[in-house]
Parts: sequence; C-alpha cells; structure tokens
Amino acid sequence: MRSAGDGHVHPTQDDPVARALSEGVGGPMGSRGAGHRWWTPVRVVLVVTAVCFALGMVQKQACFEETWSNGQDRYVHMCYSDLPYLYTGRAMVERAWPYTDDEQVRDRYEVMEYPVGIAYWAWGTAYLAQAADHLGLPDLAERAQQPVDTLFGDPEIQSEIRWYVVVNALGLAALALLTAWFLARTHRRRPWDAMMYAASPALALTALINWDLLAVVLVAAAMWAWSRDKPVLTGVLIGLGTATKLYPLFLLGAVLVVCLRRRRIRDFLLATAAAVAAWVVIDLPAYLTGPEQWAVFWSFNSERGPDLGSIWLVVQQATDTAISAHTVNIGSWLFFGAWCVGVLVLGLRAPETPRLAQLGFLVVAGFLLVNKVYSPQYVLWLLPLAVLARPRWRDQLVWQAGEVLYFVSVWWYLGDYLAPAGGGDAGVYWVAILIRLACELYLVGIVVRDVLRPQHDPVREDEYVAPPPRLVTG
Repeated sequence: MRSAGDGHVHPTQDDPVARALSEGVGGPMGSRGAGHRWWTPVRVVLVVTAVCFALGMVQKQACFEETWSNGQDRYVHMCYSDLPYLYTGRAMVERAWPYTDDEQVRDRYEVMEYPVGIAYWAWGTAYLAQAADHLGLPDLAERAQQPVDTLFGDPEIQSEIRWYVVVNALGLAALALLTAWFLARTHRRRPWDAMMYAASPALALTALINWDLLAVVLVAAAMWAWSRDKPVLTGVLIGLGTATKLYPLFLLGAVLVVCLRRRRIRDFLLATAAAVAAWVVIDLPAYLTGPEQWAVFWSFNSERGPDLGSIWLVVQQATDTAISAHTVNIGSWLFFGAWCVGVLVLGLRAPETPRLAQLGFLVVAGFLLVNKVYSPQYVLWLLPLAVLARPRWRDQLVWQAGEVLYFVSVWWYLGDYLAPAGGGDAGVYWVAILIRLACELYLVGIVVRDVLRPQHDPVREDEYVAPPPRLVTG
C-alpha cells in the first residue's frame, strides 16, 4: 500500500472505511502529504486516547456523584465499577496487606480474589487515596472497631472512596496512554492502526470497571518488545502480565508457533524462562506472607459456576438445568485445549509464518468463548491484540458493536429491567450474549482467513502488490 509523505501507511489510503469517510473532509491523504510537523501519528493517537478515556470518566459521573450508593442508578446509567466496593470489601479501607493472615482482618474481610499484580495496585492506591483525602494517612483505630457493613455509608469513608476512584482513574489513564504508545510503535510504518484502540467505544465504557488495564498494557508492551526482537523482555512482560491476569500466559503459545516456524526455539526458551522468573518474583511476596490467601485466586475461579456473560449461563438458564463448576471446568478446558491445538496446526500449516498478534488474538479469543464468566471489561483483553491482528475499521466496528450491545444488556439485566438476575426468562440477555459471541467469531474468522491467505492481511498487503509493468520503448 502506498505510503503518505511521512513514510507511514495512512488509514485514508489503506482502509476503505477511512477512505470513504475522508471524502467529507477533503479526501484521502496524498502521497506528498506529511501533515503538521508536531502532530505526529503517535501524538494524535495519544490525544484521542486521552479524550476517549475522559469520556469514559464522564460516563461514570452519575455513580461518582452518589459514591455508588444508589443500587439502581449504577445499572440505569450503566456506570458500575468494582473499585468503590472492593475498597471497603477487601480491607483496603484499613490499608491491610491483601495477603495478611491476621485473624482480626480475615474475620472482617474477604480475601482479594484477583492475582497479585492487581492486589498490589489496589493496596498501594488506597494509601494514596487516604493521603490525598486527609492530607496525611488517617488513624484507623476507630475504623477497625466499626462493623464492615456500615463502612460504605460512612461520610468520611465515602470521601475516601471518591478519592480512591480518582487516584485509580488517573493511574489507569496513564496505562491507557502507555498502551496506545506501544501499539502505535509496534509496526513502524503503521502507527495509525493504534487509532482503532484510541477511539474504541469499548475502552471508554469499560476501562474503569476494574483494573484490567494493568494486564492490557503489559500485553501491548510484550507485542512491542517482540516486534523489536527482544525475546527476554517479551517473556518478562508476559510473566508480569500473568501475575496480573492469567490470560497473558497464553501468548507463550503464540510465541511457540512463531518460533517453530522460524526455527528459533532458543528465543522461545528464553521468553518462557524470563516469563516464569518474572512471575515468581512478583508472586513471591504474596506467597511468603500468606500462602492461603495467595491461593484464593485459584480456588475462587475453580469453584465458580456458570456466571454472567458466558455460554454456560445461557445453556443453564435456557434448559433450566444446573451445571456444576466441575462440569464447566472440564468442558471449558477440553474445548480450549482443542482450540489451542487448532491454532497450532493453523500456524504450522499457514503459507507464511503468522504474526504474533494474529496467533495471540486467536488463542485468547478461544479462552473467552468458553470461559465461565465474561465480565464487560474482558473486551479489553482482546482489544490490543485485535487491533494489531486485523487493523481494519469495518471489522473492528462489527466486533465492538456486539460488545457494546452486551455492555448495555448486562447492566439492565442485573437491574431487573430485562429479566430478574436471579432467575426467570432472560431471553433478551441470552440474545445479547449470543450476538457478542457471533461478533467475536466473525473477527476470529477474518483473522483465520488472513493467516491462510496472507494477501488479505492488511499488514502484509505491500508484499502482494504486483510490480508495475515495464515500459517497452522502441
């Protein structure tokens, strides 16, 4: 594909949707166009990311004003977030170490059910929030005697909760910007692909639901490191991501396929060793101070049954049949194992070595298709991989349309506006789940097609453009 004057592939030249939309503002970028000297593609992407994230903060404003105390407004306005509830529900309000085995803390609070990376972040930002609210850390002696179920409504603690959300929002905004930077720098000639992340409705709607952006930025950084031929750094970032959320671990499968195709097994071994070392180093403080508390993440997810957003929930409710956690565990892991074998075969038999983003996207998508829960923010897991795997606006919009529909439906379902969350006919919610799955499978199908027919891959398109015919004179 022809480059703009700055040497970058411009979306108005490269993408049919962007080209069509550009007709209203002067048409596609010309081959001699270079744009403004200061407004480089990366800077434009960062500004759009900031605006998108700010819109997401505005979308949470209705809940923020009431400190998430109105149980129905969080569903009516779709502004729910885990952050304020976990602040008081997981001992952050008392600045307790998430993995303490202190009986007084454990009798009052549930153990943090997330991996250590998120637990460390949630604990550290609690210190910052309390210091910002009180201009110094408050005395917690009286708080430790107060019943836990009254903490959320305490005016003093509600002020801390608002500061806690603000501190986390600022931190997560920085991570969103860093993610955009990594995506814009992964393909040197294609920084504009990151705009599909920067302007994503999924980013605006879900970035503040939980701390998933902690893992997202590490995945984006790993993709960038691999593009710079740094297998050890790639492994370290994957290990750090796995200590934050489990899914970055699956990128090692994608690395394996690429290394098998390129006969670079040493790079795979280096990346794997670095990932294991990084994961151990990050997890060690939690394990040494509270091994039982550290293991809660694993036991919680193992014992969890069919939950929100999953195909298992649709089957359970539609058939009025109870599906045990054991059945879901066996079924989902068998499917995911078979899916990974399929990705392996696809990668090994493809005409050319697939790109890491394509294989990573396929593996993570397979995991999410049959996972026992699909929280709305899980779309962020796929977003950076999807943008790099299939940088086409049409396909991104089709996929994210399904995600936005699911985002709306899950809150209205929980608010009993579609059907009682505790049971009953939830047909509209089931349809939303199935549409989301269909849109995800659509993008999976497009990426598989690109792997099997590399001439359809936008990133490889230059390689398949026929050279111009020679001019014959005489």
